[in-house]
Amino acid sequence: MDESGSMRILLITSRETRRWVIPKGNRIKGLAAHRAAEHEAFEEAGIAGIACPAPLGSYRYRKRRRDGTARTATVDVFPLAVTHQSVDWPERGERDQQWFSVPDAANAVDEPDLKLMIAAFREPPEEPGAFTRAILWLRLQGGERIPMLRWFQAMMPKQGRFFEQFEEHAATLVAGADALARLLKGGPDMADHCREIFDREHEADDIIREVLQDVRRTFITPFDRSAITGLIGVMDDAIDQMNQTAKATQLYEVTEFTPQMQDMSAIIVEAARITAEAMPLLRSLNTNAVRLHELTDRLVKLEGHADEIHEAGLKALFKAQSQAHPMAFIVGRELYSHLEKITDRFEDVANEIQGLVIDHA
Repeated sequence: MDESGSMRILLITSRETRRWVIPKGNRIKGLAAHRAAEHEAFEEAGIAGIACPAPLGSYRYRKRRRDGTARTATVDVFPLAVTHQSVDWPERGERDQQWFSVPDAANAVDEPDLKLMIAAFREPPEEPGAFTRAILWLRLQGGERIPMLRWFQAMMPKQGRFFEQFEEHAATLVAGADALARLLKGGPDMADHCREIFDREHEADDIIREVLQDVRRTFITPFDRSAITGLIGVMDDAIDQMNQTAKATQLYEVTEFTPQMQDMSAIIVEAARITAEAMPLLRSLNTNAVRLHELTDRLVKLEGHADEIHEAGLKALFKAQSQAHPMAFIVGRELYSHLEKITDRFEDVANEIQGLVIDHA
């Protein structure tokens, strides 16, 4: 995100054809694919960040060799939340780089599948007016009998700040997830990252109190009251579990974390980003139903991927620590439990959003 909050995507030029591409490279022996992606991102573009272990997808292109021949290469694409950009890096003099808006980045690359993946990170559309909502609703009904109550509710002005509150709470999730991922990398700034999570959790508490007050005093709400409290409730549960994770690291004075814990934190970063993208789309469920389905489907898949990482990490921890260092195993298991609960809550967010789409789109 830039200073205005708009999403930006970094592209670099290839060394041979000078076309715009994303940082990429060959797999590195001994490194998981997303870790290799992190390494290549620094080598080619000088950026460091948090790479989600669950790929967005893949695309194919014709890779030219030095001898003039070409072969078809398949690229797995991993989302990387950039946390730092260096002033110097290994391939600085060999490539150009530029931050693009989402539409401009999609237009700049040549590969069709890569275009689609980048375009999926589009800025949320503006909410249609009441008249436009009514026309869209009629078209989707296809001449079906209009339920009188829902028609009346759709045309009435919406009260309360529910949409703004959803978006504000999602922003605390993004900030908290970013701080959590930095925390689990260790280092001298762990206390600062914990403090950031605690602050964001307090902000989230203030927001959910406002929502619950507005639900009680607002005559007409955009959704059923139970749907509003259900969605904001599971979002708040996610930041609460981030808070519990940070507290556990301080309580037990943990300074080193397993690769699986770090991978789960990277999934949490991606899940928070998706949630933040989804919230503005709730303002117009009809026009955004397809995109909301795509986002919630990815949230569910991320949770499944996190479960696999959790099981593998817990098993490795048991083998390494249960006999020689039982307390280390107990502490590690607690951290894994909090991380798993965070990803579970994001799956709950997906389920709540899907319920809204089914009921109102």
